[in-house]
Amino acid sequence: MAALARRRGHGDVLDSWVPTWRCRTVCATRKGWTGPLGGWLNGVMTHAAYDEIADWYESEFIRPQSEADDPLGVHDALRELLGPGTGRCLEVGCGTGVYAAAFRDLGWTPIGVDLSAGMLRHAAARLPVARADATRLPFADASLPAVIAMMVHTDMPGYPAVLGEVRRVLAPGGVFVHVGVHPCFCGAFADRADPAATVIRPGYRDRGFSRDSWTSQGVRDKVGAMHFPLAELLGAFVAAGLTADGFAEGGAPTPITFSVRAR
Repeated sequence: MAALARRRGHGDVLDSWVPTWRCRTVCATRKGWTGPLGGWLNGVMTHAAYDEIADWYESEFIRPQSEADDPLGVHDALRELLGPGTGRCLEVGCGTGVYAAAFRDLGWTPIGVDLSAGMLRHAAARLPVARADATRLPFADASLPAVIAMMVHTDMPGYPAVLGEVRRVLAPGGVFVHVGVHPCFCGAFADRADPAATVIRPGYRDRGFSRDSWTSQGVRDKVGAMHFPLAELLGAFVAAGLTADGFAEGGAPTPITFSVRAR
């Protein structure tokens, strides 16, 4: 694997692809802070919360959601918005790497970055990985033909800055695909206990972090999640200089995922 470029003005980030236990941690925005946002240091998360639940996440949570029957419409979104291609495809916040096979099936060569060493311990068997900050990606400008963010924007309070980094590392003509929980129908304001009828309570317009959840079987009640109203989320794409040219929704009967293709 080719060496990664150093970022000018950000100091030494990662000099090369090496085993994850030898990678250096830079400031963290993925799989992070479990307390209030005031627990940040200068806007930087100080603890990789997903380290504590990585084994549960891998064995009990993520596998059913990522299987071929595709209950969330994730694979449909990848086929529709990413599509076939060649070259490196960076997954930002790759977690345990469960989607790497889907990228390979489309012809891409997946690579991943994440903050959580616990998650990367599982991911390392599935794709080349490095431990790094999503707001300071250790790649040269215009160096990647494809970048993916799979179900991670609610883990990243700094997601607008992440989108700026995505724009920086995308090669001319490159594609970025965001697949995330639907901001209109998933969040602390949404009760999905009844599969046939999602109940939306006040709170959709409130950007912020919460652990409130209708279920104890998910991630939100364990590590919390950010909520970005739809207009703010799409506005962050525009502010980053990304132009959206494709959308998809997945899950039923009320959409669970919302996906965007941008360039």
